[in-house]
Amino acid sequence: MKEKRSSFSSQFGFVLAAAGSAVGLGNIWRFPYLAAKDGGGTFLVIYIILALTFGFTLLVSEVAIGRKTKQSQWTAYKQLHPKFGWVGTVASLVPFLILPYYCIIGGWVLKYFIAFVSSDWTKTAEDGYFTGFITDNVPPIVFDIIFLGATVFVIYKGVNKGIERLSRILMPVLLVMIIGISIFALTIEGTAEDGVVRTGLDGLKVYLIPSFEGMSAKDIFVVVMDAMGQLFYSISVAMGIMVAYGSYVDDDANLMKSVNQIEIFDTLVAFLAGVMIIPTVVVFMGPEGMGSKGPGLMFIAMPKVFAQMGAAGKFIGIVFFLMVIFAALTSSMSVLEAIVSGIMDKFKWSRKKAALIEGAIALAIGIVVCLGYNLLYFEYTLPNGAVAQILDILDYISNNIFMPVVAISTCILIGWVVKPKTVIDEVTKNGEKFGRKTLYIAMVKVVAPILLICLLLGSLGIIK
Repeated sequence: MKEKRSSFSSQFGFVLAAAGSAVGLGNIWRFPYLAAKDGGGTFLVIYIILALTFGFTLLVSEVAIGRKTKQSQWTAYKQLHPKFGWVGTVASLVPFLILPYYCIIGGWVLKYFIAFVSSDWTKTAEDGYFTGFITDNVPPIVFDIIFLGATVFVIYKGVNKGIERLSRILMPVLLVMIIGISIFALTIEGTAEDGVVRTGLDGLKVYLIPSFEGMSAKDIFVVVMDAMGQLFYSISVAMGIMVAYGSYVDDDANLMKSVNQIEIFDTLVAFLAGVMIIPTVVVFMGPEGMGSKGPGLMFIAMPKVFAQMGAAGKFIGIVFFLMVIFAALTSSMSVLEAIVSGIMDKFKWSRKKAALIEGAIALAIGIVVCLGYNLLYFEYTLPNGAVAQILDILDYISNNIFMPVVAISTCILIGWVVKPKTVIDEVTKNGEKFGRKTLYIAMVKVVAPILLICLLLGSLGIIK
C-alpha cells in the first residue's frame, strides 16, 4: 500500500530543513579554503553575485519542480516531460554515491569530537594523527556505523518527526555556535610559525579585502568556476534534495519567500565559516596556513591551531567539532532523504524499508571506502589532474560530472522544453510576485547552461 505523502508542518520547517541541508561540510571546510586561495574578497564578491543569480535559478527551479509534481527527483523529471526521465535517474545516483563517503567523513568529525572531550586532546595536533586514524582498519568503520546509524534513524522517523523536528533543534543551535566562534576568532592574538604577531582582525583582512594583484582574465575565470562549484555544495542543488524537499511543501506556502530565506541563511553561514576559520588559521599559522584544503584544513590545520591556544583550545575545539557534527548530520540526513524519497516514489516501498535497505547498502560501500585507505589503497589520476583513491573517485563522479550534467539538463528542460513559465506559474500561483523574473529567464535559458558547460569541461580536463 502506498504511503500518504508527507509534508512539512510549516513554511518555517521547510526553510530550516533546506537550510540544514545546505549548511554542511562543504560550507565549513571548502568555502574558507577557496576564499583564501582565490583572493579573499574577490572570491566573496563573485560568490555572492553567483548565489543571487546562478544559485537562485537552480534552487527555485528544483523546489518548484518538486512542489508542482509532488514527486521526488527520480519520477518528477519524467512527469514534467517523458524524455527527461533519465535526468531523475542521474540525479538519484548523486546522493547514492555521496552518502557512503559523507557519513565516513561525519565519522571522522565524531572521532575528533570524542578526542577533544578526552584528556589527550592535544594528540590530535601531532603530525600523522589524522593519517594514522584513517589508515587504521577498524576504528573508521566503527565511527562510520555510528554516524550512518544516526542518519538512518532520523530518516526512518519521517519528514515531520525526523527531519523537521531535528532541524528545528539543531539549526538555531548551530547558528549560535557559528556566530560565537566567529566572534571569538576576531578577538584572538598570537604568533604564527613565521614569527609574526597577528590578531584575528588581521586574518579578517585576508578574508575580506579583494586582491586582484597579478590576476589575469584566466585567473578570474578560475575564481568564477570555483565559486560556482561551491554553490552546488552550498545550496544542495543538482542532487535531488531540493526536488524532494519541494515535494513536501504545501501548495499554499510562499515559495519565493522560502527560497529567499534559504539563500540568505546559506550565504550567511558560508560567510561566517570563513570568519570562523580564516582569521584563526592566519593568526597561528600565517596566511600560508590556508593552503590546507578539504580534510587537511579540518583535521590537521585546525587541531594544530587549537593546541596553540592552550587550555582555551580544548573548549573551543569541543564546540567547533560539535558544531561540525550538527552541520554534517543535517546534510547527511537530507542526502539520505533524497534517496529514500526517490525509492518510495519509484518502487512504492515504505519509508522504513527504503531507509533500512539503503542504510545497509551505504554501509557496505562505506566499508570499501574506509578500506581504500589501507587494504584496498591505490592511486588513480583523474581527468582534472588530481591524484585520487576510492573516496575521491566517488566524489569526482558525483560532484564533478553527474551534478553539472543534472544542472545543465534541468536548465534545458525548464528553459527550452517546458519553458520558464512552468516554474513561474508554480511560484506565483498563490498571487505571490516572482522577484528577479527577468533575471531568472535569462539565467535558466542562456547564462547558467553556458557556465555549467564550462564547469563540466573544466572537470573533465578539457578546459584548463
